[in-house]
Amino acid sequence: MPEGDSIWRAAARLHAALAGRELTRSDLRVPRFATADLTGRTTLDVTPRGKHLLARFEGGLTLHTHLGMDGSWRVFGPDEKWHGGPSYEIRAILGTTGQTAVGYRLPVVELLRTAEEDRAVGHLGPDLLGPDWDAHKAAANLLASPERPLGEALLDQRNLAGIGNIFKCELCFLAQATPWTPVGDLPDPETTVLRLAGAAHRLLRANTGAGETRNTTGLRRRGQELFVYGRTRRPCLRCGTPVREVWQEDRPTYWCPHCQSGPVPPTRPNPPGRPNRGTPPPG
Repeated sequence: MPEGDSIWRAAARLHAALAGRELTRSDLRVPRFATADLTGRTTLDVTPRGKHLLARFEGGLTLHTHLGMDGSWRVFGPDEKWHGGPSYEIRAILGTTGQTAVGYRLPVVELLRTAEEDRAVGHLGPDLLGPDWDAHKAAANLLASPERPLGEALLDQRNLAGIGNIFKCELCFLAQATPWTPVGDLPDPETTVLRLAGAAHRLLRANTGAGETRNTTGLRRRGQELFVYGRTRRPCLRCGTPVREVWQEDRPTYWCPHCQSGPVPPTRPNPPGRPNRGTPPPG
């Protein structure tokens, strides 16, 4: 699933392609907005909000999209062949005389009044990459449910917006706690959670220009960019213990059993492609 840093980069690409330009093509391929026409309107800006994208147009309209697990926005030149999936997976097209933005596999495509954007994103906590970032507020949100597992709390966009599965695993490693450790059981919870919120902000900010290769370790050697995510059975970069993996809620969770203390799931890891089914966290 795209995380806050990749959404930030997607917004930057869309803003560069569309902002200040009049739309010459508009096609929203979802039943509710199939007849909506944005042609002739100028794009004012494209803004990320957590894992959400808000494209604002003159006349007070906003196109709200969410990439879900595998959606994407791609930008093409006038003579460039579109690529990103078959045509039936296209959910939105926004074109100008110079470039065309095409949204593939978007689970959320919603046209709303700009003044009513809070209907779509008002529930989100402080945006890790936004102007409203507030580490103390994010920490207070996380501490409000001390019995909640740390990994689950980090993924809940109502607490702080922008963390996905990769950063969840990496942040739990940095906290030296398993993702199933209740927030209230962390050592000195108030201090630890505040530091973790600050670390989340720094990591996402550092990765806004990282392209497709995220880095949380500071190491530049290939295969050592992340502490635990995707490193099943490979040695921990700190202690050498094999990293473990278990599937939960349609996504894998990784941790080092030596460097991270706390509870672990009683079940054995599921084989790839056969995750336990569950409901993804809000946001």
